[in-house]
Amino acid sequence: MAALELVHVSKRFGGLKAVSDVSFTVPERSIFGLIGPNGAGKTTVFNLVTGVYDFEGTITFGGTSLAGKKPADIARLGIGRTFQNIRLFQSLTVLENVLVACEKRRRAHLGAALLRSPLFFRDEADMREQAMKLLAIFKLEHMAEEVSTSLSYGNQRRLEIARAMMLKPKMLLLDEPAAGMNYGEAEGLKEQIRWLRDEFEITVVLVEHNMQVVMGVCEDIHVLDHGETIAHGPPEAIKKDPKVLAAYLGEEVEPGAEAAAG
Repeated sequence: MAALELVHVSKRFGGLKAVSDVSFTVPERSIFGLIGPNGAGKTTVFNLVTGVYDFEGTITFGGTSLAGKKPADIARLGIGRTFQNIRLFQSLTVLENVLVACEKRRRAHLGAALLRSPLFFRDEADMREQAMKLLAIFKLEHMAEEVSTSLSYGNQRRLEIARAMMLKPKMLLLDEPAAGMNYGEAEGLKEQIRWLRDEFEITVVLVEHNMQVVMGVCEDIHVLDHGETIAHGPPEAIKKDPKVLAAYLGEEVEPGAEAAAG
């Protein structure tokens, strides 16, 4: 069954067509890669799926159309995401950044919060416990009370993923999660992505330039260039595809040369 399906999806900004007639299906509980050179339209696709922009064509999540839905409504359906440029609350602690994401899951209403009822305190304790468990998964629990901006770039990336997971998503969209990570950190990220998929039974869609991560963790890959689809398939086929190599190398690849380039 498809978790996410795009059919003939396009997006125009004035005279520029950022995404042109893109179609693909993301199977449930898969790890799916969306790749391409800079300016290919990858983040634009994420913004279309999460309601940041409207679009032409059809996007469905679990059979539900996403057309006209606002970002908050789409998050409630079960889509969580991180961003290409880190978007943490800079004045909040690591723990508080994760707790921000649980507002829609609170059982205590405004009256309970104002009256400081037992339900309010149970709710606070439950949310804190869940947040600390997520921080432990990403090895950030010992930094829980630090201001988020004091973390290294790689740890800020992991914090964003932890915050997205606090929403209890059915599908997680990761926009360049390996940016700024060294080889060892990227290897650890691959294991964390697989573990999150298996442990929480979610679907993961990954936009990433780090081919070490993409080829090592994705089961299916869709390739864009200038907003258009140029290839789709498993990692072994994608890394040998002449059109993909040409897009990344910036030149035409002679038939048979892909083996040497790989």
